Amino acid sequence: MAASELYAKYARVWLPDAGEVWKSAELTKDYSPGDLKLSLQLEDGSDVEHKIDPQTNNLPPLRNPNILVGENDLTALSYLHEPAVLHNLKVRFIDSKLIYTYCGIVLVAINPYESLPIYETDIINAYSGQNMGDMDPHIFAVAEEAYKQMARDERNQSIIVSGESGAGKTVSAKYAMRYFATVSCSSSEASVEERVLASNPIMEALGNAKTTRNDNSSRFGKYIEIGFDKKHCIIGANMRTYLLEKSRVVFQTDEERNYHIFYQLCASSHLPEFKAFKLGCADDFHCTNQGQSPVIDGVDDAKEMCNTRRAFSKLGIKESDQMAIYQILAAILHLSNVEVKDQSADRSSILPDNVHLMVFCELMGVPCEEMAHWLCHRKLQTTTETYVKPVSKMNAVNGRDALAKHIYARLFSWIVCSINNALKSAAKKRSFIGVLDIYGFETFDVNSFEQFCINYANEKLQQQFNLHVFKLEQEEYMKEEIPWTLIDFDDNQPCIDLIEAKLGVLDLLDEECKMPKGCDDTWAQKLYNTLLKQNAFFDKPRLSNRAFIIHHFADKVEYECEGFLEKNRDTVNAEQINALKKSKVKWFISSYSAKKRSSVTGRTGPTQRDNKKTVGLQFRQSLHLLMDTLNATTPHYVRCIKPNDNKSPFFMDPMRAVQQLRACGILETIRISAAGFPSRWTYQEFFSRYRVLMKQKDVLHDRKLTCKNLLEKLVRDQDKYQFGKNKIFFRAGQVAYLEKLRSDKLRMACVRIQKTIRCWLARKKYLRMRESAITIQRHVRGHQARCYVKFLQRTRAAVIIQRNVRMWVTRTRYQQQRSAAITIQCFLRTYMARKQYYKLLFEHKALVIQKWFKGWQARRHYKRIMEAIVLLQSCVRRMKAKKELKKLKVEARSVERVKKLNIGMENKIMQLQHKINEQHKDNRELSERLNVMEKTQTTEREKQNREIENLRRSEQEARAKAVKLPSLLEQLSFLQHELENTRREKDDLQEQTKQSTSNLHKIKTNVENAKRLEKDLAEERSRYQSLLSEHLHLEERHRDVKEEMNLGDETQTTVDLPILLKLQRRVKELEQDKQSLWQQLDNGEEAQQEKAKVWTEMNCEITKQKLESDNKKLKRDLDELRNSLTNENSELAPPIPGSLPYNILLEHLGSSNDELEMRKEEVLLLRSHMVRQEALKHKTEPYGTICPSSRMLECQMQEQKRAGHEEYKKLLEEVNKFKAEKEQQQKLLAQSLLLPEDARIEASLKHEMTRLTNENLELMEQQEQQVETIRKLKKQLKLYIKKVEDLEGNHVNKSPVTTAPVRAVNITRKEKEYRGMLEYREGDETRMVKKLVVHLKPRGVAVSFIPGLPAYIIFMCVRYADNVNDDQRVSALLNSTISSIKGVIKRSGGDFEVVSFWLANTCRLMHCLKQYSGDEAFITHNTAKQNEHCLANFELSEYQQVFGDLAIQIYRQLIKCMEDTLQPLIVASMLEHETIQGVMGSKPTGLRKRSTSFPEQAVTLEVLLQRLGVFLSTMSQHGMDLDLIKQLVKQQFYIICAVTLNHLLLRKDMCSWSKGLQIRYNVWHLEEWLAEREMSDCGAKETLEPLLQAAQLLQIKKKTEADAQVICTMCSALTTAQIVKVLTLYTPVIEFEERVSTTFITTIKNLLKDRVESTTLMMDAKKIFSITIPFTPSPVALETIQIPASLNLGFLARI
Repeated sequence: MAASELYAKYARVWLPDAGEVWKSAELTKDYSPGDLKLSLQLEDGSDVEHKIDPQTNNLPPLRNPNILVGENDLTALSYLHEPAVLHNLKVRFIDSKLIYTYCGIVLVAINPYESLPIYETDIINAYSGQNMGDMDPHIFAVAEEAYKQMARDERNQSIIVSGESGAGKTVSAKYAMRYFATVSCSSSEASVEERVLASNPIMEALGNAKTTRNDNSSRFGKYIEIGFDKKHCIIGANMRTYLLEKSRVVFQTDEERNYHIFYQLCASSHLPEFKAFKLGCADDFHCTNQGQSPVIDGVDDAKEMCNTRRAFSKLGIKESDQMAIYQILAAILHLSNVEVKDQSADRSSILPDNVHLMVFCELMGVPCEEMAHWLCHRKLQTTTETYVKPVSKMNAVNGRDALAKHIYARLFSWIVCSINNALKSAAKKRSFIGVLDIYGFETFDVNSFEQFCINYANEKLQQQFNLHVFKLEQEEYMKEEIPWTLIDFDDNQPCIDLIEAKLGVLDLLDEECKMPKGCDDTWAQKLYNTLLKQNAFFDKPRLSNRAFIIHHFADKVEYECEGFLEKNRDTVNAEQINALKKSKVKWFISSYSAKKRSSVTGRTGPTQRDNKKTVGLQFRQSLHLLMDTLNATTPHYVRCIKPNDNKSPFFMDPMRAVQQLRACGILETIRISAAGFPSRWTYQEFFSRYRVLMKQKDVLHDRKLTCKNLLEKLVRDQDKYQFGKNKIFFRAGQVAYLEKLRSDKLRMACVRIQKTIRCWLARKKYLRMRESAITIQRHVRGHQARCYVKFLQRTRAAVIIQRNVRMWVTRTRYQQQRSAAITIQCFLRTYMARKQYYKLLFEHKALVIQKWFKGWQARRHYKRIMEAIVLLQSCVRRMKAKKELKKLKVEARSVERVKKLNIGMENKIMQLQHKINEQHKDNRELSERLNVMEKTQTTEREKQNREIENLRRSEQEARAKAVKLPSLLEQLSFLQHELENTRREKDDLQEQTKQSTSNLHKIKTNVENAKRLEKDLAEERSRYQSLLSEHLHLEERHRDVKEEMNLGDETQTTVDLPILLKLQRRVKELEQDKQSLWQQLDNGEEAQQEKAKVWTEMNCEITKQKLESDNKKLKRDLDELRNSLTNENSELAPPIPGSLPYNILLEHLGSSNDELEMRKEEVLLLRSHMVRQEALKHKTEPYGTICPSSRMLECQMQEQKRAGHEEYKKLLEEVNKFKAEKEQQQKLLAQSLLLPEDARIEASLKHEMTRLTNENLELMEQQEQQVETIRKLKKQLKLYIKKVEDLEGNHVNKSPVTTAPVRAVNITRKEKEYRGMLEYREGDETRMVKKLVVHLKPRGVAVSFIPGLPAYIIFMCVRYADNVNDDQRVSALLNSTISSIKGVIKRSGGDFEVVSFWLANTCRLMHCLKQYSGDEAFITHNTAKQNEHCLANFELSEYQQVFGDLAIQIYRQLIKCMEDTLQPLIVASMLEHETIQGVMGSKPTGLRKRSTSFPEQAVTLEVLLQRLGVFLSTMSQHGMDLDLIKQLVKQQFYIICAVTLNHLLLRKDMCSWSKGLQIRYNVWHLEEWLAEREMSDCGAKETLEPLLQAAQLLQIKKKTEADAQVICTMCSALTTAQIVKVLTLYTPVIEFEERVSTTFITTIKNLLKDRVESTTLMMDAKKIFSITIPFTPSPVALETIQIPASLNLGFLARI
């Protein structure tokens, strides 16, 4: 195929760009071979020219068709190159919000920097058991593939997660482990999954830190092996770590943090257990404040500390060890603050009172002086002597930091070992899945030893990845039997040899470290001399002699040599280590002793130092071990991409993305695929897609031959494709070429269809126009004739109208003139009358004003005279008073006078004060009265004025209307009559409206209350059923654990002690639960037995006499107590008769005596009643029953004795209580006498309140107990009255039989011979249950016998046990039945027929217990004969509840069984199978083909409907209630809807217009199935509504805002998240469809933002609707049931 065919006009290509890496452009004219430039147009409309190199003639890469953009697998793209990969990832990430994409065997995960709802348990369940190509790309799909291959191939698996810092490696590894923990079942009671997941927060706290690129960057690599047993259950795990970044402990750059654990510890320093560590905030310590960024947004370090501590506890690490860990971490913080003083150039010191050093030594338990000495000195050892040398400040600080790093590394290693010990299991590990979370390729401005090791590890992993991809490609070609040609790929073995080979970088580094005076500069020179010219992958920077460059597979990296030797040696002062060995932290010392024992001793000094492994050597060895492990497993790759450096959600920086794609090997995978045959189609897929390119004669029965013939015609070059066994392999670009041919063919077909349709439309338009013209002519001529006739009619009418109008105008003018004259006369007369009225009114007002003015003058004159008189009197009186005062002053000087005056002075003062008060009071009253009068007068005056004005206006109106009065009187009377009628109608309507409103309000209230009650009832029912299922599950778990423990005791010799202890503890808890449940059951049975025996116990005369004697004795005790209380010789004074304590005591004693007398009367009454009952029994029963009666009486006598004894104890306790109260009263009385009066009153009030409160509480409890007792006694009384009536009735019925024995046998008596009971011997219950329950085959019984036969047989046996009044038989039979049914369900829980059979029989047995219980609510449905068969002696309501609970358990098991059967069929039949052929268009699916691609594996909708029909017919054969069947059908359809919708939301390839049509067609079939079986009213159709709305959403128009409104209204059953997900995943299958724009999706979100709903994406497929089991009476007569001989129940006899 020539390039000119592809580079034609309108073809789209990719152009390089500096900012966006690649830009899209479109050719504006065809390309011809030899052209030196391409004419292009960019997407923004600008025209450009792209020059072509004439030497290479390299054309720009072509762009894939739009139909292939956004594919799940990058290998499905026709053109495989860098711009196509980048664009596909960008479209999926930004437009579709999809973070996962396949690239062959690699899962590409892009960090969204946002929480997504795609990791819930529902998602895990949806991916569980699915093939990798069936669902959208996800980390769960990779985990499921690894888990499935491990189980299928019995081969260990590995998941390799890599990427640069901040790309999401740790989160991906965490979710993979969470998936394994969820889908795997634990093999022991102690949850291993929880412990495996609990290791994550610990390792993140101690190994993760904030960097400039990531807030939670892993600063170490880890490989976790999750072990599985032979049942593929998690039994343990093991962790290996690599290259912990120890330098971060003592140094961080700007905007970075130390490890999280330090900040968590500082944030929790306020806790009491951490007070001894003397910590503060993180800014107070040197090792945590260097980055100046102690806080991470959105992270609470104190809360994270709680999570870390909780994880430690889950892993079983002791609290003491945890505190030791925190203690050492705190010591490291204090060590970083130890300040070193500079004494001279080569000497330093630490102050002896350094607080941080003292705290460090105290926490570590080492001598402070020794540690301070060796921090500033070092010991040098020669062959002859040893001496101590001081060190400079810089060396001392370096030594201090080295010590801190050493301690942290020791702590980290110990914690990893502890985690491994906690995750270790004693069981044998059958296989494992390893999860490798390791750093990606790193390159910074300054790269050191850590980056060198990281990139070295990535070189090894990339080599392993390339070999694995190459191997898979080779296997695919060999499997399809196509010619295999060697594919060349870039091998990075030379780069690896440069690093690890002999005389490589690591070898030269170790050699230099052994040199006594080795340094970074000499090592750099060795590198230049040895490797610069010999190895092409090694280079030297131009401007530096202390750096080197290595050409890695991803990029070339420049490393600074400074610090390489020091980090490789990782040396710590030996004397500091010796000081640490004296620590009091036990495990810290043990780590040194373990290391010492593991090393070979014998040589000292430099030899030991030479034998120490360098960091590079250790890392190389651990890396080789890791590669061996990975090579021994099947690898699965996850490549994490960091989209941008700003952590912006769903934003991709193309430059950063391309760098990572090149570094992580994605483009290498693409290159390897593109070098071969990247596009692969099955023959059926190719035929379905490109059928349009064939003619009818080319279509053969053999699809393979048809495809071969077509390709030979279309593609001339045989090298562009190959035919395999099942697939066609294409070179890169061939699918795009075929798509172009297909589009051209469809376009030509469209043009031809358009031509034909336009011709037909034009001719149809012409014929319609001709016919319309004729019709218009006809109508126009008719219209003209009608118009002329209309003109003549209008002319004649105009004359008549003119005559009448002129007459009307003349009459109107006359009437107006007459009315105007009358109006003028009216107004003139009104004016004259008004003028006369105003004159009279003026004169009257003048007289009033004169009257009031003259009165005011007189009153003013009078007031002035009175004031002058008063003033004159006051002056005269003042003169007299002064004289009198002088006289009194003289007299006051004598004492005698004072005494005389004082006599009676107080009384006089009081009287005077009283008089003054009265006068003030009178004055106030008078002033108030005066104000009221004035206000009244003012109000009346205003009122009169208003009345005058109203009268004036009314007079004027009356005069104006006087003329119209005669004409208006008639209208007024008529209007009054109409008004009265209207008012009456209005009142009637108002009353009706009020009544209807009140009725409507009542109806609404009742409806709301009913709905609320129904909702509450459903919630309570579902909550009760879920609790019941949990309880039953715990019972089964308890039995399973017990059996496993028993088996383990026999077989297992080595047991994990912690697991055993936890198992024992769990077993004890379950035993306690079981005992409590059994205790409740026993209490219930005892309560029922006591209810049945209460009346018979009272017939014993001896017990009565005993009670009477006890009562007399109690009376004597009470009398003695009363005498002792009234005795004056007691030590403390008794309460005075009549006092409060004395009265209370007497009341209590009196009430006790009354109660005893009442009990005595009840005993007498009951005894007489029972005597009559026994007399009736003796008349009707034979003589042989006397012995059992006497034995029963003996038992009753013993029970009565016990009851009397308990009563005596209660009364004795009450007496003691009264005594204690008496003593307490006396003490309080004595204490209160010592208190002052106020305090005494307050104390007595408090005591009285307390006493009354206690009495109230006691009385309330007694009242509740009495009400409960009365209720029980009433129920028992009804029961015994009914028994007495039955006995009396039997006596009356049997009396004629005794008198006339000759009529004992006749035909009617023979028909009544069978009483609906089955007799069996005692002890046959187990035998009967085995035959009837355990060994019964449901299929034969359901087909041959009546439905529910086992339930009827068991109930007939229960009736016999009730008839003989044997409660032991009843309980034994029912309990054994229940346990046997549970056992059958447990053993055969996966057999639908068995579970359905026993659900039907359990419900039938429960209905029989209700139907024949004798309750009024149930006997109304019975016949007269069935009412005779009611139970006579026992009330089995509690067993009704037990069987109801058992039915709920079986119902849930039946749903689980149906779900397991339907699960594999739902997706294949509802989504994948094409019921309407030719609607779906096939698309290339890449390397990961769907599992249902082959037609022989297809499951049709008919298979699903057939399975539903089998379920329905089976339940009907078993006689299951119709209501129960409807509930099960509703649950089935809900499962179908939930599973289908969940898979639709997780499969991008299923979200298309044609798939929506397919789903709606399938839903219609399901609705038709319901209608055919008369199940439309069961609610199943409503459960399909979410699926139907999702299908409609796929087909509806999705462009304008009006469309968005329609979608929001239509999709009421879908959540916002589901609607947005469907719109996001919508994928065109054919070229004429369009994707949904992001603007439209944003509009949908804004319209739905106020909707209150769940935020979860998936439907809960495990949801079970609450079950209601309505009572269904049986029409079967018990006496007609016969036992088939095939059941082998010959030991049962009909009565």
